[in-house]
Amino acid sequence: MANSVDDFEVYQKAVAASGGVSKILQRESFKKDLRLREQLGSASERVASAISEGFEQSTDRHFAQYLYRARGSTREVRTQLIVARDRHHINESERLELTSAYEEVARMATGLIRYLEREDRKHRR
Repeated sequence: MANSVDDFEVYQKAVAASGGVSKILQRESFKKDLRLREQLGSASERVASAISEGFEQSTDRHFAQYLYRARGSTREVRTQLIVARDRHHINESERLELTSAYEEVARMATGLIRYLEREDRKHRR
């Protein structure tokens, strides 16, 4: 198992995807749509944050619970990207690119959840 959350590819990809969302949130059009900007930014940040926080938990089951939350937040981000496209903040190509990144994070989180639930170590450290 990894020594640091930074060793997990799922975490690295979540951070990178969040960076992509941060870039689009800098656009002038988002500055006028504060609620969507806040929701999308928060959901995006929650994905990597939940993985990081989960890594610090003492059992595999607890870590898996945080990964479930991270996975749920990927769905929220994908929904907010649809809204952003519909409000003309991003185009379809941008939505697809970011959606793909979050779908990959969700798949990776699912794989890690399955592993953790199978191993079910009571003391991870």
